Amino acid sequence: MTAMKIGISIRVMGSQSTPEIIQSILESADQAGIESAWIVDHIAIPPDDSEGSEGRYLDPLSTLAWMAGRTKSIKVGTSVLVLPYRPALPTAKTLATIQELSGGRLLLGVGIGWMDPEFKALGIDRRQRGQISDETLRFIHKCFDNDVVETNNQPFLFRPRPERPPIYVGGSAPHAQERALKYGDGWLPMGRLEKLQPAIAEFKNRASEVGHPGEVVTFMPLEEGDLEVSKDRLLAYREAGVTRVIVGRAYEKAEDWLPAIDMIQELTSWGASTWN
Repeated sequence: MTAMKIGISIRVMGSQSTPEIIQSILESADQAGIESAWIVDHIAIPPDDSEGSEGRYLDPLSTLAWMAGRTKSIKVGTSVLVLPYRPALPTAKTLATIQELSGGRLLLGVGIGWMDPEFKALGIDRRQRGQISDETLRFIHKCFDNDVVETNNQPFLFRPRPERPPIYVGGSAPHAQERALKYGDGWLPMGRLEKLQPAIAEFKNRASEVGHPGEVVTFMPLEEGDLEVSKDRLLAYREAGVTRVIVGRAYEKAEDWLPAIDMIQELTSWGASTWN
């Protein structure tokens, strides 16, 4: 088994979402050889739910394109892109464009969404979010698998058509697992590892039975200042079947990330020498 991949979560909301802060964190992570950088998706925050962000959220797809253009090797991903929020064809075109121009560095975490006010602002029936998400995922696969695609009885050329980015389906078992096995390359659950372990084991078993890659991506807290504890924690995630972790932290300015980036760099080197 290869070493587990370690990425970071960058805030695209609130006062930390300035281009200067995002770029500084990205440059530090890219230079340190961090595997990936992930961002979230919110589109319409109501005034009474804006604490911590003041309603300021960058669009994830535009931001990923910007991030990719300012880095050399780090992968960029969504954790997660809410599929019902955007029409399928423009979404597929934007994903293909980012994947093409970044040199294949896109990681696509997707979800069906949960926030009632956002669905209301978009005029979308929240009860249809699962169906819309499945239709969008089918369409994305169709686009990346075929030069000529048809929608609304209109054939068209889907170009550029780079290699499809890996898809990680977020959400809780069992529905998210089923969607991941059918349309994705892996599952992206959230929660404490001890609570996730039984579901991860179930997903890995189901994936093995059908010849699915069975990747598992989730969030892992660092024990900053204690490398040995962090090594033990990373090992626990690996033994549970996790293949990639995303590390987040609280921060006000870009420099706050530097100790964590240094530790992730050490963890990555340790994992590579231990598991490869």
